[in-house]
Amino acid sequence: MQIGEYFLSFWDYETPKVMVVKNRTLGVIYRSVQFLVITYFIWYVFISQKAYQESETRPESSVYTLMKGTAVHGDDILDTVEYARPSEGGDVISTILRREVTYDQSQGTCAEHFNVANANCTKDSDCVQGEVDFDGHGRRTGRCVQYYNHTFKTCEIQSWCPIEEYAVVREPALEEAINFTVFIRNSIHFPKFKVLRGNIKDASNKRDMQKYLNKCQYHEEKEPYCPNFRLGYIAHKARENFTELCRTGGVIGVFINWQCNLDIDPSNCKPTYAFRRLDLRKDQANSGYYYRFAKYYRKDGVESRTLIKAYGIRLDVIVHGHAGKFSPIPTIISTVTAMTSVGICTIICDWIMLTFIDKNEVYSDRKFDEVIKEPPVPISTELSYINSFGSNHSDLSEGVPL
Repeated sequence: MQIGEYFLSFWDYETPKVMVVKNRTLGVIYRSVQFLVITYFIWYVFISQKAYQESETRPESSVYTLMKGTAVHGDDILDTVEYARPSEGGDVISTILRREVTYDQSQGTCAEHFNVANANCTKDSDCVQGEVDFDGHGRRTGRCVQYYNHTFKTCEIQSWCPIEEYAVVREPALEEAINFTVFIRNSIHFPKFKVLRGNIKDASNKRDMQKYLNKCQYHEEKEPYCPNFRLGYIAHKARENFTELCRTGGVIGVFINWQCNLDIDPSNCKPTYAFRRLDLRKDQANSGYYYRFAKYYRKDGVESRTLIKAYGIRLDVIVHGHAGKFSPIPTIISTVTAMTSVGICTIICDWIMLTFIDKNEVYSDRKFDEVIKEPPVPISTELSYINSFGSNHSDLSEGVPL
């Protein structure tokens, strides 16, 4: 029976009832909540979030990078061809800060490194001919040989010899790289609004532009349109120690953020920059940045190479863009949303009134009414009622003395 009543009550219609409550405390709470809600929407929705604007968050972007600088390394002078990879590129560029070099490698046979699994041996039967260990350096020949100038033995392999771990020469870090500069040119296009912007200051002619780019250094306040960044400045802003970066290498993200309010002149749309280390420093296996490359040549008619393991800084340029401009449709939607949200004031005050103030249920009796439409009275029943009332009336009249 109770379930049936719930089902029937589901189809009841509810309509708000206007009731004026003469309570000063409740009135103060109601107007205060109204003021807070309206203030929040005006500040957050319209001023902070600019909800009255049509926005675009997926602009078209182009990035060009170029490393600049020279350094003295021993008796050699290094330029961008030596330490930059690539010397000019797109949104990724790296510079070598330290090298580990293995000279005069050639194809042949030599002893495997002793840290490789199952590489240590005492006799030939300990080494399986043709076996390749993917953590090692080559294919085993099946012989157990002396490990270079040491007394112990390891399995012989066919590879580029001598192996890197034995013959590597660790060069000092390129400390002068702290003054290298990276040129970052970024163009961004918002096709919805047909606005194209760049991060380089406009100049009257090409000569003035080149002169400006040759001498300027980026500064947040003094030179916000200069695209030249010192590596030392980038490391500092990323809260990294440059000496430590020279030792282990690292990946740093250069974030270019465009926040453009197109209700004002587009010339005020300029980028902001942020720098952050991207590789995991706490995870030793995944931290740092290095890569290997080789320089090939022929020596005494034999193909040889110099293997270089390079540690350095890799810069990943990441561009974000957001542009907004006034549009009536989002303005109407945001305004209606704000006006609708004011209704929460009534809900809060009703809860306070019925929970804390209405101790004698005076307000609840007035607020909630149940209206039931009574069925009409049949005509026959109404006539019989009138006749019975008339006969009773005549009887009473006859019993009254005149």
